[in-house]
Amino acid sequence: MSAFDSGTEQLLTSLEDRVFTITFNRPDARNALSDDLTGGLRRALKWAETADEVGAIVLTGAGGAFCAGGDVKNMNRRNTGDTPPVSAHGQFLDMKARHNETAGAIRASRKPSIAALPGAAAGAGLALALSCDMRIGAERAFVSTGYARIGLSGDYGVAWLLTRVIGPARARELMLTADRVASDRALALGLFNEVVPDDELMNATHALAKRLANGPMVAYGYIKDNLNEALDIDHATAIEREADRLVKARTTSDHREAVSAFVEKRDPSFTGN
Repeated sequence: MSAFDSGTEQLLTSLEDRVFTITFNRPDARNALSDDLTGGLRRALKWAETADEVGAIVLTGAGGAFCAGGDVKNMNRRNTGDTPPVSAHGQFLDMKARHNETAGAIRASRKPSIAALPGAAAGAGLALALSCDMRIGAERAFVSTGYARIGLSGDYGVAWLLTRVIGPARARELMLTADRVASDRALALGLFNEVVPDDELMNATHALAKRLANGPMVAYGYIKDNLNEALDIDHATAIEREADRLVKARTTSDHREAVSAFVEKRDPSFTGN
């Protein structure tokens, strides 16, 4: 159960063991993004970030797909004039807000996040998965950038994310070819952290998320700060900022509890403070 209501049946949520699971629920459209779905996602992520009862976030999809990206049928309606026209600048502002409050919010979250991919993750769906800290794929899962196939260049920060996850050479390959990448190659490239049998996906993901959700939350936030900056600053700056955050982490009750637990040869019981 979850105290949060997304406001739409296209986005389902549940909360168990401090794990907040967000499920894209447009199975007939392979969970392609709609205004309702992305609106619900923006609200869900905003709620989860400040909810004390949430320790980790899981993204997944219903009906055998993760997320097929943008809704191509809706793109066709726009191109044929079946939707009200919006200026180029208006489209830009809407996209900027939408993408920052979804992919941007996932990456900026102080809480660990995992994408559980039961099947296809394409285009913006791939970008949302890449925004998460880790990705677990079912054996039948596959990914594709997809954009070049429909004459588009990318969104949700996909090029930035892909380059950091698998490196510039492979990122260029996947963006330009838009080829399908099966789960075994996705694992080899580093797109997936783990591949599991199809029927074990959610159990495996929940087990990892539960472990993270009950960990040292303040330290996790500092760890993510260090990692998010790692490719953009020099070594000396990294040392300085890591030292500053380590000093702050030393003041937490979770650090004191972890040290006591180590000395007493027991598992620590973290409170997130």
